Amino acid sequence: MPQLEVDGAALTYDDEGPRDGDGVPLVFVHGWTADRHRWDHQSAHFAARRRVIRLDLRGHGESGGAGVRTVAELAADLLALLDHLGVRRCVLVGHSMGGMIAQTVALSHPGRVERLVLVNSIARMTYSRGRGLLMGASTLVPFKMFVAANIRRAFAPGHPKDEIDAYVASSAGTPREVVMTLYGAMRAFDVLDRVREIQAPTLMIHGYHDIQLPVRQMLRMAMAYPDAVVRIIDAGHELPVERPAELTAAIDAFVTDRPGGADRAGVVEEAAAADGAGEAEGAGRSERIV
Repeated sequence: MPQLEVDGAALTYDDEGPRDGDGVPLVFVHGWTADRHRWDHQSAHFAARRRVIRLDLRGHGESGGAGVRTVAELAADLLALLDHLGVRRCVLVGHSMGGMIAQTVALSHPGRVERLVLVNSIARMTYSRGRGLLMGASTLVPFKMFVAANIRRAFAPGHPKDEIDAYVASSAGTPREVVMTLYGAMRAFDVLDRVREIQAPTLMIHGYHDIQLPVRQMLRMAMAYPDAVVRIIDAGHELPVERPAELTAAIDAFVTDRPGGADRAGVVEEAAAADGAGEAEGAGRSERIV
């Protein structure tokens, strides 16, 4: 596995697929306490015909380093990797905190992002009462209990317990300093007033049952984007592993579509209506909403 030294951290990454494949490279960025293997399904699918890059963020997975206190610093790591690999332009795909990193890159280096895919991500953190209580307890409960509580509630009801347990164990292996400082970084992240500057066509795909970052927060973000398509899937916060095939298909359809603007008002109003209908019926939505 290759590594790149960036500001005292050895960043582990995968660079797969043909260099002369279809389109610009796809770059996948995982979320808080996760690692690059969250994208195994997507990587296997796309690497058959185009270049695919994914990394373990600083302090996560097989990457070293700690001390990062802002999302912008993680974005700088990603840009350093892209520079090292000679990638000038890409489709950037980010899950949760990875979506925050992706938006940061799209704002600071717009010419490098051909298309943007945000998976269960938002532009500004706001909290429900339950989330606020969990945050307040973060310094009062044992570290591994805090991590486990966050990861378990990230999955939709009915997801296999043994799979959840495996992800809890993996996340609990993330260094405490990394977990807590980046928890604060996500809380501080706020680019909602700037996302109108992002001109890259954007797909926002979200789990209907996400209680970490609820659908309504994503829809608020989508309203601010100039060129966004929304899709809501019957899943929780961990879409890459809860519904890997559906997520892969949605990304594939988006990145192979012709460039062009979506009707922003239509996208968001229909998505909001579908979300409300789903609440009334007590069921998630899995169709594409455009």
